[in-house]
Amino acid sequence: MKVERDLHMSRGDGEDSYASNSRLQEKSILKTRPVLHKAVAAAHALSLSSGGPGGGAMVVADLGCSSGPNTLLVVSEVLAAVAMVAGGSAQPQHVQFFLNDLPGNDFNLVFRSLDLLKNKKLAAKDRREESLLPPYYVAGLPGSFYTRLFPDHCVHLFHSSYCLMWRSKVPDELAGGAVLNEGHMYIWETTPQAVVALYRRQFQEDMSLFLRLCHRELVPGGHMVLAFLGRKKSKDVLRGEVSYTWGLLAQALQSLVKQGRVKKDKLDSFNLPFYAPSMDEVRDVITRSQAFDITHIQLFESNWDPHDDDDVEMKMEEDVAAVQSGVNVARSIRAVIGPLIARHFGEHILDDLFELHAKNVAVHLQKVKTKYPVIVVSLQAK
Repeated sequence: MKVERDLHMSRGDGEDSYASNSRLQEKSILKTRPVLHKAVAAAHALSLSSGGPGGGAMVVADLGCSSGPNTLLVVSEVLAAVAMVAGGSAQPQHVQFFLNDLPGNDFNLVFRSLDLLKNKKLAAKDRREESLLPPYYVAGLPGSFYTRLFPDHCVHLFHSSYCLMWRSKVPDELAGGAVLNEGHMYIWETTPQAVVALYRRQFQEDMSLFLRLCHRELVPGGHMVLAFLGRKKSKDVLRGEVSYTWGLLAQALQSLVKQGRVKKDKLDSFNLPFYAPSMDEVRDVITRSQAFDITHIQLFESNWDPHDDDDVEMKMEEDVAAVQSGVNVARSIRAVIGPLIARHFGEHILDDLFELHAKNVAVHLQKVKTKYPVIVVSLQAK
């Protein structure tokens, strides 16, 4: 598996696409809106002090922008925040957006989506709130954020949502062919501690590299807002909420192995480039970097079912509700992991695999209502 080549969300805007199944990620962007707006205000002030009105642009980079409505949502939120702090200035600061993702991302859909934003602005040009939006420019930037993307000291604000749990690669020892985590694709109850240590080390190396690169690319005092899947408990790595997500999908693959639809060695050789850290692990890497001050850090939870907005902590008693939630969860997971599954196992198993996965999720949700822990952290470069 080559992450830069193989990892991308499901393209297009069809029924199984990421664009049609990314409400979970949308809810995270909306939940972190106050943190983002505060960082935008600080970055805007910084850009004015360094360049002055008309003397440069506020540079914003969305790392892991993916495609579909959420890309437009991030751009809209930043523009609205700039308009709010600019207060109708006669010389509004220009905003330069760089939308970054891996080369396999559906950038064509990204730019079609941005056309919708421009058309919306033109259609509503007489409305005061629209007229306050600053001039802005958008460029696509393919490449891994675990590599250099920008010249030194040119970015005022980095934003990233639902991306930093993805690793730059599968740990070398797992990718080398040895079967170290039999029957699973990620950390699960029977995963050896040695494998857990490999995943943790990969996270530490990747996150340290990410912080080091971003620090060089940010202007002095620049800001970052990062939101990604994490873990509630520092010690309970084997039974974390995200581990259940991949564990239930691995069970569906195990069922296909028993049916003779998937070869066992194919499953045993499939390991995700993924790690959901605890808040303590995140703090530790940031502190060790000595490059950033933490201005905000929190953990919030989001229901597995992206269409379930009820925060009540209770299992689903009704079979019908659980079945529909299982389908909703499976669709959201397929939109994210479907292309990676198809490349490793073959596209022909996708429908049956995620039908089994939906059933596994429904059974699980009837036992316990499960939520994703999401860590959001705001940083300022020292």
